[in-house]
Amino acid sequence: MTPQTGRMGGRNDALRAARLRVGWRTVEQAAARLTEHGQQLLDDRHFTVSARTWRRWEGERPGWPPEETAVVIHDALGRWPEDLGFTTPAGWIRPEHHEEEQVKRRTFVSVTAAALVPGPVAPQYVDPALIDYFQQQLEGHYRADMFLGPHDLIGTVSAQYQLIDKLLRSAKGETRRGLLRVGAAYAALVGWLYQDAGDMEGAAFWRGVTQEIAVRSREPHLIGYALVNQAQVRTDLGDGQAVVDLCEAALEDSHRLAPKVRIMAIQQQAHGVSLIGDRKAVDQLIDQADCLLPHVDDDLPWGNACRRTPAYLEVQRATCYGRLGLGQEAVSLWDQILAVIPETARRDRGVYLARHATAAATAGEPDQALEYARTAVDIAMETGSARMRRELGALQKAMQPWQDAPVGRDLRDALALVTEGS
Repeated sequence: MTPQTGRMGGRNDALRAARLRVGWRTVEQAAARLTEHGQQLLDDRHFTVSARTWRRWEGERPGWPPEETAVVIHDALGRWPEDLGFTTPAGWIRPEHHEEEQVKRRTFVSVTAAALVPGPVAPQYVDPALIDYFQQQLEGHYRADMFLGPHDLIGTVSAQYQLIDKLLRSAKGETRRGLLRVGAAYAALVGWLYQDAGDMEGAAFWRGVTQEIAVRSREPHLIGYALVNQAQVRTDLGDGQAVVDLCEAALEDSHRLAPKVRIMAIQQQAHGVSLIGDRKAVDQLIDQADCLLPHVDDDLPWGNACRRTPAYLEVQRATCYGRLGLGQEAVSLWDQILAVIPETARRDRGVYLARHATAAATAGEPDQALEYARTAVDIAMETGSARMRRELGALQKAMQPWQDAPVGRDLRDALALVTEGS
């Protein structure tokens, strides 16, 4: 992209689109978020970008940021300034590879810091009531995730995991076992938040933390849950056979698992076989999981999507059908599902609408696809969900037969704010 690309009517639309894509709705919010990001990335509390500076960047003469700021912009928005409408100076060369590696290392440290606190720590009394406290907080985090998406929660949940890890070093007996159980649930949630944010390296790291603490708990339900969590990462990576392997491992001693955990493993295995292209196995596995739903009666505070999400298993079936290219079948299911999904489940509803749109395009219904996509775009901008942006990217591919038609141009306009540069 040339420096002039994305500038229209005296505005730097490329930078504006990039900030909206990550959920920075105003210039003031963008300046504050970039300042915070830069202070963490560079470990420099004096790093500052003012709203006045950002407003100039989005204007007709954005100029060029200092090299340090260019690195922060790239890390925060995923694109270098020359691709965001800035005026590239003569002789500008992007930072050398070793500098980019330093940035990546700092980012990795921030991802791992909450789980890799060196010990020992000073011993302290750990009240058993803290287990209930963390469990209650966990349920609140699950609800907040549906409203907010990942970015606003990662720091909060990671910090609470870090506190649990600290308390585990002093806790004894049943209190320690209870903290291990709740700690595994927190690690799993952090992994999910990184996955939803599109950071697969961070997600894989935290899925590994979940597996470790689950094994330490000696709790078969949690060990199975952790394996399913790892399978979810493999699903997003498109590795169907690995998904099947992990789910089969989780189900090896299925008689020891709570029905809820068995449902999670079986439905995730359905995603694995859909990646391999086996529609018959998808239906068999989803039907098998459906038979277990009436038997879910545990009081475990984690993994309750099968109880919390309306039409949970049909959501999985519709997603698998969409992956298999079964447009009409998927559209029919999504029609039924979205009729019962509450508006309050904002992030999930956006993901489902994006998948519904792709299914409609696959079924040869581009106008319907555009209608669903417009609503999904609004939700994607609010939540910053990379998973939703990925689904909308899949929609773009499904709509290629209409790319030169008015409906295709309208779709490109609708998706521009959330897919540019992704």
